Amino acid sequence: MRLLSCKILFNQGNLKYVQPSVVVHQKRNRSNKNYDYQYLQRSKVPTLHFQASLPRLPIPELEKTCERYLAAQQPLLSPQEYANTQAIVTEFKKGEGLSLQKKLKGWDSNNKHTSYISELWFDKYLRDRVPLPINYNPQVVFVNEKKPGYGTQLIRATNMLISSLRFFKSIRAGLLEPEVFHLHPKKSDTELFRTVTRLLPPSLSWYGAYLFGAFPLDMSQYGSLFNTTRIPKLDKDRLFQNESAKHMVVMKGGNFYIFDVFDRDGNILPPSDLLACLKYILDDTAPPADYPVGVLTTENRDVWAKARQHLESIGNADIFSLIDSGIFTLCFDDAEIAGDLQFLLRHFLHSDGCNRWFDKSFSMLITRDGYAALNFEHSWGDGVAILRYLQDMLEDSSDNPQIHPDTKPSNCRPETLVKRLDFRLDDKAKAYVSQGKKNFEAFCSSLNISYIEVLNHGRKDCKRFKVSPDSVMQLAFQMAFHKQLGKTVATYESSSTAAFKHGRTETLRPCTMATKTFCEAVNSSNRPSNSELAAMIKKCSEVHVALTKEAAMGQGFDRHLFGLHRFSEQDGGKLPAIFRDPAYTNINRNIISTSTLTSPSVRAGGFGPVVKDGYGVAYSIWDESLGAVVASYPPARDGVGYVDCLRIAFDDIFEILKSLNQ
Repeated sequence: MRLLSCKILFNQGNLKYVQPSVVVHQKRNRSNKNYDYQYLQRSKVPTLHFQASLPRLPIPELEKTCERYLAAQQPLLSPQEYANTQAIVTEFKKGEGLSLQKKLKGWDSNNKHTSYISELWFDKYLRDRVPLPINYNPQVVFVNEKKPGYGTQLIRATNMLISSLRFFKSIRAGLLEPEVFHLHPKKSDTELFRTVTRLLPPSLSWYGAYLFGAFPLDMSQYGSLFNTTRIPKLDKDRLFQNESAKHMVVMKGGNFYIFDVFDRDGNILPPSDLLACLKYILDDTAPPADYPVGVLTTENRDVWAKARQHLESIGNADIFSLIDSGIFTLCFDDAEIAGDLQFLLRHFLHSDGCNRWFDKSFSMLITRDGYAALNFEHSWGDGVAILRYLQDMLEDSSDNPQIHPDTKPSNCRPETLVKRLDFRLDDKAKAYVSQGKKNFEAFCSSLNISYIEVLNHGRKDCKRFKVSPDSVMQLAFQMAFHKQLGKTVATYESSSTAAFKHGRTETLRPCTMATKTFCEAVNSSNRPSNSELAAMIKKCSEVHVALTKEAAMGQGFDRHLFGLHRFSEQDGGKLPAIFRDPAYTNINRNIISTSTLTSPSVRAGGFGPVVKDGYGVAYSIWDESLGAVVASYPPARDGVGYVDCLRIAFDDIFEILKSLNQ
């Protein structure tokens, strides 16, 4: 469920070739001549120009879904178990599956404004009752500011706030450059492309881009980046947005502050005014909150819903409204990272919960020594929107800073602009907060976070050996688990389907018969030669690339079966045997849950396991190095031991690949 992956996959001519990497944005033109403080970009092509003509997410053929499902089950089951599941699937595709497929297609045909998975996926997120931090909210840690004097907490936070507001205004004005994958940038990332596609009506614009070998992506999630909050409700939460709000929410020591960042005409306040307001908050001598209400956003959603309902009943409804409608949350943390990667990973993933509002669409976190990260709520959107925001924001705040080490705060009287929000608390409310702190402390203390950095191998090595870098990472995860426990398990990798209107994600199943064969061979006492093992790695790569293509083109099986399952539940009565089969339950208990968000702007990422006996693996692939952060819950899983096996796996795989050049 950790949907950070931003693999974008296309092909000139038939949309079937994979480019397994994130979208890398070109440097924007920010010459002084064209500079406009109010906007990050002034795109010739309106932000949502391609949205109306985006292709719709396809519903796969039932026969193909059943084939892909069985292929994913085979490495996980004994021959007898597989034969049983195969028989169940055969009956399903001849009988009940046909009627469910017809209903799903009928619903899709009547809802052409969206995708068949969108509403179901929102519902899945919003109905889950588990706490958001660790379980759902990922962390994305930024690279540090390199310019001397610009990395302090105040200066960096102010510059990132200003760049965020410029990004925000660019979206709202339709001036943010549309998200487009350029298969051949020299041909399509040009003024001619922008001129031609801008002149085309929105209903035809995607087709015009296609003729250039460029593929616009869905941007429906971008509007939810700002002014959005997930509000806890019994049984099912709801997403709230107030686009008219123009204030920021800032947290420090568990206390809440708000101030408007736009004037009455909708203009971003001058940089020195924003600096003055943030400095005023940082300099506030108010002690940390005795009962930090923010910790309640770490609770079980039904518990939090009841607590919030009580807090509103005793006079806090207006405060909640201000927090909910704020543009985003900026959290000033008193902690210092001081280069401690282990502490950094824990702090930005969960901290103690007292200076957080995990319900917000995203929170920008910044420590006293200038380390920064995002922690984002996941129901509203996926990694593509978050990655675009953070890359553009960080590039602008670093390359085009508005606040400098010698900048002085204005005389705007920040004490008149900044308002501290003070919750009214009775004994029952205080008890909720106290219990929430205890629950979250116990939850966090049960989590282990380990990490591995491979500094001597990276994407370039994989390219040299002509294997997919992502397949090498996934093979290492399989090999390490097999080395640790001698078996294969259900594994999840997220792939974006942003090539389609309202696409979300599809599951890529990296545990295949090819990876199982390799793991059994490489870990056996009768180990084949390196040249034979290298051939197996090549096969694993080929299979992985094929699966990646299918997933990105909406041709995986997980979302399709999920939709069919939901329609069968709506019908009532007995579920089809395929959904009662233990094999179906097991493949959806993802013991290894993986996702990647590789970018020059990102130092690390992280999220928790999706099951108690699982691993949550956030990984990065750079040209010269590789990295992975592994979260687990001991003693159900030994994350430290897994990382040790992972280190051996990487060394072994690259040693084997070297035999290709010998």
